[in-house]
Amino acid sequence: MGIKAIFDIHTWSAVPFHLWSVCFFVLGCMVGSFLNVCIYRMPSGMSIISPPSHCPNCKYSIPWYLNVPLGTWLVLRGRCKNCGVPISARYFLVEILTGLMFLCAWFKFGSPAHPLYSIPLALVYAVFLSGLIVATFIDFEHFIIPDEITFGGIGVGLLLSFLLPQLQDTPWHGPGLVRSFTGAVVGAGIVYAILRLGKLLFGRHRLKLEGQTRIVFSETALHLPDREIPYDELFYRKSDTIILEARTVELIDRGYKDVTVKLSPSMLDIDGEKLEPAEISFMECVSAEIVIPREAMGLGDVKFMSAIGAFIGWQGVVFTLMISSMIGAGVGLLLILMHRREFSSRMPYGPYIALAAVAWLFIGKKYFLQLYG
Repeated sequence: MGIKAIFDIHTWSAVPFHLWSVCFFVLGCMVGSFLNVCIYRMPSGMSIISPPSHCPNCKYSIPWYLNVPLGTWLVLRGRCKNCGVPISARYFLVEILTGLMFLCAWFKFGSPAHPLYSIPLALVYAVFLSGLIVATFIDFEHFIIPDEITFGGIGVGLLLSFLLPQLQDTPWHGPGLVRSFTGAVVGAGIVYAILRLGKLLFGRHRLKLEGQTRIVFSETALHLPDREIPYDELFYRKSDTIILEARTVELIDRGYKDVTVKLSPSMLDIDGEKLEPAEISFMECVSAEIVIPREAMGLGDVKFMSAIGAFIGWQGVVFTLMISSMIGAGVGLLLILMHRREFSSRMPYGPYIALAAVAWLFIGKKYFLQLYG
């Protein structure tokens, strides 16, 4: 093959469809290896570039020949070659899942008649699916969706919808950008409205404690007998307040008996005495009940739905929200019936949004267009 033939578009168009399928799967597995880095490092604020891949236990720097997607984990039987500590099966799962998602994107959006022309669209959707995978695994483990995924997803979705307007089912760049922006706004707007309504209806959770229970307020978290809740998860807005009727209250330099305690981000009120929370490093209370603020959803879900809307438009947002709520409710009810969680316990919503978005991409969009064309 001459140099001219290498750069001839007709030459590449002659490549068999399923050879491209293999390329997409292999590329997906390689991307999955990088996604594992993102899943591990992003929640901790670590760089996803430096240092290079290494064992978290012994810090052994992994050479390239021991960093082959899928193969290395199987050959080493899920253990570090240097120290022998088990490597989570999540690494293998994310790699093969990403490979399969890339392959599905190619099968769905690749064209056997014009494979080369359909590669950009399939790659864009593969990028979108990669973001969903990272968000899902991080949210399951840490109950957060990093801004790099949400804000980054919004920006990338808007840019790619302009450069490749077929993403928004239009041949024109301007309308592609407008539809992407509309999807992002509708996605954020609907979920934020649900968040506010949920706060109004279910914004307080009353916890009954056994007898008179010791409750500790440290500088960073509320410590209950069975769990520790960071203040970041309790105080979403300035008006959020923790309330309890305390038998005793002990500060470092003083004590109280039979008082009402109210703690918000800006004020500690102990029976009318106003104190600055930042100046109180430790407080211990004894009470039989505590009322804590809670959210129906988090701001991360608002931003995540906005990023999804930037890729799949407002129709996809509506479908995703409806299906994700049904999936989340079904899973939550099943876990309650199996006694795996309590009715009031937290449950990550991002993974169900991601699953519903995948359903729209591969199933829902087709039937929506058929019905409402």
